[in-house]
Amino acid sequence: MGGLWWWIHARSARQIVETFAEVEIVDDPQTLARYAGFDLTEVDIDASVMPAGLDGLREQRDAQRDQPGFGALAGRDVVYLRRPWDEADDTEPFVSFEELGRDGRRTRQVELYRDGTAIQTGPDDWPLNPPNDLHDPELAQWEIGQDEFEQAWQGARSTS
Repeated sequence: MGGLWWWIHARSARQIVETFAEVEIVDDPQTLARYAGFDLTEVDIDASVMPAGLDGLREQRDAQRDQPGFGALAGRDVVYLRRPWDEADDTEPFVSFEELGRDGRRTRQVELYRDGTAIQTGPDDWPLNPPNDLHDPELAQWEIGQDEFEQAWQGARSTS
């Protein structure tokens, strides 16, 4: 899993996530210092032409903006989702209960399998934990309440 990096000049972090889909704002001083010497493309958010990659993320966000659910999950401390995985075979979970933090990263998850097995997982179980785009209108349809998530969590077995 890789990523593309740009220095984006904008009025706020919020403006960036509302302009481009699937972006993560990196504002940690240590991380910024580590990449300060890298030759990253600098972009003005108001420019009419964006570099390859970023242009598609702006188009994606523009297409999402008027859809029901756009931004509905953004700005919350915790979000709970129950997402089906239609492509799952018998060896993969077909439903994932997810607890997401303010940054869109999973903090806890329950994987439910077709045979009824439910397994708890957490950050130590995941080699990668990319953030979910909480402005994505598709995510809003999977939102559940904390009680439903906690019930799934309590009924699942731990991996440790």
